[in-house]
Amino acid sequence: MKKYGFGVDIGGTSIKMSLFEMTGHMVDKWEIPTNTENNGSSILDDVAAVIEGRLVSDGISKDDVEGIGIGVPGPVVQDSVVMCCVNLGWGRVEVAKELEIKTGLKVCVGNDANVAALGEMWQGGGKGYRNVIMITLGTGVGGGIIIDGRIINGSNGAGGEIGHIFVEESETEVCGCGKRGCLEQYASATGIVRLAKRALAADDQDSILRANQDLSAKAVADAAKEGDALALYVIDQMGKYLGTALANAASIVDPEVFVIGGGVSKAGPIITEAIRKYYIERAFHSCRNADFALAELGNDAGVYGCVYLLMHHDQA
Repeated sequence: MKKYGFGVDIGGTSIKMSLFEMTGHMVDKWEIPTNTENNGSSILDDVAAVIEGRLVSDGISKDDVEGIGIGVPGPVVQDSVVMCCVNLGWGRVEVAKELEIKTGLKVCVGNDANVAALGEMWQGGGKGYRNVIMITLGTGVGGGIIIDGRIINGSNGAGGEIGHIFVEESETEVCGCGKRGCLEQYASATGIVRLAKRALAADDQDSILRANQDLSAKAVADAAKEGDALALYVIDQMGKYLGTALANAASIVDPEVFVIGGGVSKAGPIITEAIRKYYIERAFHSCRNADFALAELGNDAGVYGCVYLLMHHDQA
């Protein structure tokens, strides 16, 4: 008899949902909008309703469902309690308990970056490894640290907040977290654009970026691939900040592989090689041989990781 599980990745604008066989095969995936009205009070009701409807339409008995894994954009403790999700309007929410009552199914909860890391370890760029640091380079910089196949959540659910490692003493602009000089200010998509604008303002050398009216991280990476000197400098600077931060992280957790994901990672080897250059230069000698890999699951990483979390949450 087949066993099933649901992966649910809750974002600020949409909720990605998937039905899995517990072998790791994705049967189907779909999205629904995230209703953040009234502090997100209907989000779990919406999720429960969709899952109940899907069970009926597919003729699946709840006896054949292992449960629901959920990823949320905020700190999580004990695979169940969300401490705060600003962009959902949530404060402290006992997500597992509430959704279990609504559905009658077991529920496990994880931070969205952490479950994406689990997904990549299980079926993506980190497959075959048990000690992984995943870095998600998007609008911000997310992270997930996996040791011996298990996520490091920390005492406040903030383990893996790689984007807020302090890397620059002289920074005057404020990060989204309220501090200054965070990695996220240089290695995210918006951070790369910030570095590019500063380079353009400080240097009068010719660059194809000067004619770009809608400067983006992709435009910078594309220009660097074409050999544009200023764009290459910006990518090198990004690599310096990120490679240094990862070298520091490696001294603490000694991973086998760094998996680089998020929109910025689509630029490919030009990004990973810039990071690797400074990582090797600055890492402790025993950590220098860590591999670098690109994420493979894209926006599906979270739902894969949710199901992995569901499968393994009882392990000590």
